[in-house]
Amino acid sequence: MSIKSWKTLNSKYLYKANGVALRVDQCEIPNGSIFEPYVIETGTWVNVVALTKEREVILEKQYRHGVGQVMLEIPAGVMDEEDGSPLQAARRELMEETGYTSERFVEVGKVYPNPATHNNLTYSFLALDVEKVGQQSLDETEEIEVSLVPLGDLIAMAKEGELPQALHISALFFALAYLERNS
Repeated sequence: MSIKSWKTLNSKYLYKANGVALRVDQCEIPNGSIFEPYVIETGTWVNVVALTKEREVILEKQYRHGVGQVMLEIPAGVMDEEDGSPLQAARRELMEETGYTSERFVEVGKVYPNPATHNNLTYSFLALDVEKVGQQSLDETEEIEVSLVPLGDLIAMAKEGELPQALHISALFFALAYLERNS
């Protein structure tokens, strides 16, 4: 059996603003039926597992409106137009959100957040030997509390569901796999 792609007959944008678009596509699927899936278009996302020389991971606590909760996360964000690459976006996000930086960033993985409905990629980076060199430079909608957690504690926290952002768990997985291969 050979899986076939769908044929897009037309697309209509329902919303387009602030770097996000929602469109509905009219598709002919291989059996001849017509299906109208929604697609969320958004920019490239980056996640950073930032590890100090003492093997502590930088965590952020901030409000997430989609679920109406304050959540614990790793530094992350969307690639801006002025970012030349996902790596530059990861460096910028880490510095802006935490005041930390590093000379050693490693791309450890990339995933599609939800290829059924989203068209973007998320890149995961491991920043090694991070150091605090400045202050946070937050957007007007951001309020972020930064903390350091030993890597072993973070793994336990993730297992207990205390790090509930799925893409951040994938970044942690990629970072741990890299650390295991390179230690």
